[in-house]
Amino acid sequence: MRIGVTGASGLLGTALVPALRGAGHAVTRIGRGPDSDVRWNPAAGQMDAAACEGIDAFVHLAGANIGQRWTSGHRREIRDSRVAGTTLIARTAAAMAPQPRVLVSASAVGIYGNAADAVCDESAPAGHDYLAEVCQAWESGADAARTAGIRTVHLRFGVLLSRHGGALGKMLPVFRLGAGGRVGDGRQWMSWLSMDDAVAIVRFALDSEALSGAVNATAPSPVTNTEFTATLARVVHRPALFPVPALALNLAFGEMAQATLLASQRVVPRRLLSAGYVFRHATLEPALRAAVNE
Repeated sequence: MRIGVTGASGLLGTALVPALRGAGHAVTRIGRGPDSDVRWNPAAGQMDAAACEGIDAFVHLAGANIGQRWTSGHRREIRDSRVAGTTLIARTAAAMAPQPRVLVSASAVGIYGNAADAVCDESAPAGHDYLAEVCQAWESGADAARTAGIRTVHLRFGVLLSRHGGALGKMLPVFRLGAGGRVGDGRQWMSWLSMDDAVAIVRFALDSEALSGAVNATAPSPVTNTEFTATLARVVHRPALFPVPALALNLAFGEMAQATLLASQRVVPRRLLSAGYVFRHATLEPALRAAVNE
């Protein structure tokens, strides 16, 4: 296929694009930078639709980073970058002739809010906090493609494990110094996914005609933060003796800490398992070892 990819320079995109090309697909990079094959400006609703002619599928990964203190301006950027981008891709796809076969659009487990110990499959209700609202609007942004009859998949990603960035990229240097530990009381659930599985799940969603709607893109074995940090410490052969108090996180990061670092999401990939997807890394320790040594 010819596949249009937004967010190609992001953490997942940099792993996905070479994998798609290695599988024989042609990749069209959609972005604002000079290395983009198709230029777009989601904030202005502008996209070179003519340059998208012949695209068979879209993979939409673009969105502003959430891993910093949320000022009012950054809150708007987080929401607008996701909703405007998804809306633009969906409307462009719906207007194409012929239309693409599928739109695979990123979402996040943040849609479930702080769910405590509840097990969340795709039928679980959405939460009521800021990130849950953003995720709902993010997924609704694809309505134009859905209405046009284009198969649309929302991959609700958990924490991606890569030493090159994201949460693990920030944690590794600290843990390698022996200065890591649990976050808050450590009882909050973390839903994680290896980078190998993240890439494979995108490809699975592209190919699986029966798959549409919300799909949890997480490993089948979520863990508590205490278990996650203890496992990471074991993998890097260091103790995990220095917990980070919730109060310190709240003072440093405010709402972002409550919604991401301290929120509990015990998410399971029911629809992927039902569709026959086989995980490369179904349990945490092998996944962390692969990520640390990638």
